[in-house]
Amino acid sequence: MNNRRDFIRNAFLAMGGLSLPGMMPRLSASPLVPGGSAGAPPMRFIFMHRGNGLYPKVMVPPSFTPEQMAMENKKLPYEVDLDSHTLPEWMSPLADHKENLTILQGLSGKMCTVGHHGWCSALGVYKANERNSSIKWATVDFELAKLFPSPLEHIELACFPTGGGNPRGGLNGIAKGFSARGPQQPNYAFGGPGIAVDEIFKSVSTDKNEQVHYQLQRKVLEFAAGNETELARHLAGIENRKVSNYANSIEGIRERNRKIDMMTDIVRQHVPKLESKYLNNEMDTFTRQVGHTEVLLSSLISGLTNVVAFTVDELGHDYTGITGIEGEKVNMHDIGHGKPVKDVVADEVRRRTEVHHMELVNRIVTRLKSVPEGNGTMFDNTMICYFPSSGETHHAHGFEFPFLVMAGDNAKLNFGRRYIRLPYWGTEGHKTLGNLYTTLLNAYGNPIKHYGDFDPALKGDQTGPIKEFFI
Repeated sequence: MNNRRDFIRNAFLAMGGLSLPGMMPRLSASPLVPGGSAGAPPMRFIFMHRGNGLYPKVMVPPSFTPEQMAMENKKLPYEVDLDSHTLPEWMSPLADHKENLTILQGLSGKMCTVGHHGWCSALGVYKANERNSSIKWATVDFELAKLFPSPLEHIELACFPTGGGNPRGGLNGIAKGFSARGPQQPNYAFGGPGIAVDEIFKSVSTDKNEQVHYQLQRKVLEFAAGNETELARHLAGIENRKVSNYANSIEGIRERNRKIDMMTDIVRQHVPKLESKYLNNEMDTFTRQVGHTEVLLSSLISGLTNVVAFTVDELGHDYTGITGIEGEKVNMHDIGHGKPVKDVVADEVRRRTEVHHMELVNRIVTRLKSVPEGNGTMFDNTMICYFPSSGETHHAHGFEFPFLVMAGDNAKLNFGRRYIRLPYWGTEGHKTLGNLYTTLLNAYGNPIKHYGDFDPALKGDQTGPIKEFFI
């Protein structure tokens, strides 16, 4: 049995990152291409989160009136139409998309792990750490992926940390990510654009050697599935269940491959054509983020997935390529403690990274608005959330998790051209990350009463969606 299990494990590993345990796809009969005839186009969700906090103060438009600023400073609830206001300077790359933009303030996440490393807390709404045992349930991105199934279900991209956090080590491989498929089931993320392209699009590669390798992998899985299915017939109890799970997982991969093979023509059209700088293992962080963005776009446009999680940075990631200090390796922990880099103050370093993040968002929105779908474009059926993975500051307490939301016209929620400050923590009507995610899930077909853990320090009923967001 041990030899057989080792064989199956090696077969999974031979298939690469998308075949690792914890990355088994859920399969569906939903349209496999955008706007497919089997039904309406699916909604798509992109969760972009960053480490080292996101200051609430930088979210405020500079053109607010003294009265509005007075309410902001007191953290009182209010709402403003952004149409007549100037966006914060670092959001300027999104100026042409203001009608789709909502700045959301006032959500709390004190039930999450906050501070240096949040791991999957901000997506799962529970306290989590590096141990798999801390993962209570699937993160919200995976719950949404269940509602809009696709051949690959979900893709995660990351700028991994190298100096603390999870995972440690190489930047360019496949490692434990920051989302979770289910209880004690971490997801796996692609650290480099090159390996992401190799694994996601290998079935349509025009390279002969890669195609031979791909076909060999399929033969290995065919052999393994047949052997494990036959073995399970002669076993009972827990051993039967274990072997059956192996066989079912392998068959799941094979079925996924069959569905992707049916999409070969459209997938091949959208394989990202990355310049060599995006494939170089020594690329700087800004380049890595652009490369990941191109992989993200190709995966969505080809119809391989409808949900992407993108860790644009993490506190333990040493930043390189920052505008004006390109040659410096920037320790973001030092930035969190206010240390300058050469003559650039810490807040300015933050600002430059955040400007670049908005350029990535602009790249995504602009590209999706150029792709026809139904009576509009792909962006009409897309929502992007940009937020901190561990709260409002470097040493956050979880009182606030600022969100920037970009939503297309077909979103079932009232997002777009708005600045919203919800009631602050501890005041009547306050809402948490759990309420926001409950809103998303309820709007798109999951009637869950409440997603996530509760804040034990808050009084009153914390359940349910944010009703004013429904159209």
